[in-house]
Amino acid sequence: MRHHDLVVLGAGSGNAVIDDRFAALDVAVVEEGPFGGTCLNRGCIPSKMLARTADVMDTVREAGRFDVDAAPGGLRWPQVRDRVFGRVDRQACEGEQGRRDSGFVTVHRGRARFTGERTLVVETGRGEERITADQVVVAVGSRPVVPPSVRDSALPYETSDTIMRRRTPPRHLAVLGGGYIAAELAHVFQAAGSRITVIEKQGTLLAPQDESVSRAYTRHARSVFDVRTGVELTRLEGEPGRLRLRLDDGSAVEADTLLVAVGRTPNSDTIDADRAGIALHEDGRIVVDAQQRTTAPGVYALGDVCTPVPLKHVANREAQVVAHNLLHPDDPVATDHGAVPAAVFTRPQIAQVGRTEQECRDDGLGCTTATRRYSDVAYGWALEDTTGFCKVIADPGTRRLLGAHILGPQASTLIQPLVIAMSLGIDVPTLARTPYWIHPALTEVVANALLDLDL
Repeated sequence: MRHHDLVVLGAGSGNAVIDDRFAALDVAVVEEGPFGGTCLNRGCIPSKMLARTADVMDTVREAGRFDVDAAPGGLRWPQVRDRVFGRVDRQACEGEQGRRDSGFVTVHRGRARFTGERTLVVETGRGEERITADQVVVAVGSRPVVPPSVRDSALPYETSDTIMRRRTPPRHLAVLGGGYIAAELAHVFQAAGSRITVIEKQGTLLAPQDESVSRAYTRHARSVFDVRTGVELTRLEGEPGRLRLRLDDGSAVEADTLLVAVGRTPNSDTIDADRAGIALHEDGRIVVDAQQRTTAPGVYALGDVCTPVPLKHVANREAQVVAHNLLHPDDPVATDHGAVPAAVFTRPQIAQVGRTEQECRDDGLGCTTATRRYSDVAYGWALEDTTGFCKVIADPGTRRLLGAHILGPQASTLIQPLVIAMSLGIDVPTLARTPYWIHPALTEVVANALLDLDL
């Protein structure tokens, strides 16, 4: 039995908890996979590197719109994959080695599960290691959901964990799901030469987005993919490389590869949380308070295993809160999940913060909205963009933003001044009229949308 002052389960955002302020402690990190977690190894970072490559491919393909003669020779998938994962894998190895070299961190390789209060067993390839700790941080993340219709078929399928490392692109990729992972990876593999069919049970793709964005993205997707909405997979048939997806409307889709992208589930079921006295929500998330404390004394949690907002930048903020509270238990800070932005790195790019118009309507909130199109501003002309827009939603009483939604190039960057305004309580007139907005930068579409609000 080995005792540590602090044990961190998970080397994704959990690893971000530990810095030199903990150097006087005996710290351990338990990790089964590569350091960096989902984001570095099979999520945010490689998918965005691939999405940017797909954007370049599309730019070349559409060069004629700008009176430029260019013809794409094709995306060299093996080289692209090796470039992306060569960098990612190197970062993972360097991250682990950095911890091993630190002098105060012990790395336990394997999967941990609780056997009692702050008592764990780590299952390694060499047997079991038993450890105890004064304090524990649970940051074991989440994994893709696989529906029974796929799992029970015994036929091969891909998830976001696996598909980006394929040696060759699929000929015909069937994407089950219409959320942000589906949107991003459909964009990547369409650029790589795959034919894409998207299957989504909701009436639109990206249904949780503002209804204006969801409808606009679905229209665009129909122009480049085979999109089947309002249908569900009932049975997966065929053989490897020749799959047949039976849908509940009586139709079928034949493809060589299936990507399952219907959501993610927290990994709380892998750690025997009940043995430690850690309570769970009905959806499997660990219950935490505003200080990221679980129901078990001395045990904190962060990231996808507990958060209501499963995004990397949220997990990183929660890691900062946990680190502070571990070091300053008498002066704790709280996590603020208000005004959390999110982006979808598909084509067109999408970004959002705050409420959607339909959420305001459903909650009975009086609101006013305004929308400006990229084509209304000079840089939109430079982009030859005909589909992008910025939509802002405000409370006419307080004159503050309730939400903002952008579809089009640079959306993930353009959203930031609106995030700042919502986070700092800056009202719409102040934001619109006090700072200078560069002309003819694309930020003018944001400024003009704000000025159009009827406040």
